[in-house]
Amino acid sequence: MIIVGLTGGIGSGKSTVAKIFYQLGIPVYDADSRSKNIVNTNIEIKNFLKNEFGNDIYISENQLDTKKLAKYIFNNKELLQKVNSIIHPKVNEDFKIWSENQKSKYVIKEAAILFESGSYKQTDKIITVTAPVNVRIERVCKRDNTNEEQVKSRINNQMSDEEKIKKSHFVIYNDNSKLLIPQIINIHNQILSEEF
Repeated sequence: MIIVGLTGGIGSGKSTVAKIFYQLGIPVYDADSRSKNIVNTNIEIKNFLKNEFGNDIYISENQLDTKKLAKYIFNNKELLQKVNSIIHPKVNEDFKIWSENQKSKYVIKEAAILFESGSYKQTDKIITVTAPVNVRIERVCKRDNTNEEQVKSRINNQMSDEEKIKKSHFVIYNDNSKLLIPQIINIHNQILSEEF
């Protein structure tokens, strides 16, 4: 089975692309939502986070206060690394079990921080979804009802599209200059025929 990583910065349209692959019959592992579930249910992670940040890091027994955690780790690279070093291996383990239960020719691992988390090492091919920064800012402001400065700060904390593209096998341009579906079908067919 071929494992395809799908990534893209905030507001790039990565989730939209994932949904189209899913409609083509390709199983999609959403690393972001699976990791939220893991931090809420994994005893080892829960104990670690409570020891590190106090019991009130969880709003209830199975609900992490993600806003509070973000405040602690957003501008503290050392702390962020420490938290990631316990969460990412659990997500990678979960993905491995999930992918072993799929029956298709290939699966997609959708992850915003595919490179930063090191989980790109689990993949055979990588797709990056890209869009101009101004388009991404506009999308996220509408979607999250947030302001431009907050979105810019989130974009600046992520790896640049240029860096991601250099490390990718395929690029999907979600900037209204090219139709999205033909780009996806083209990549889908290449993966199915293994003509890389």
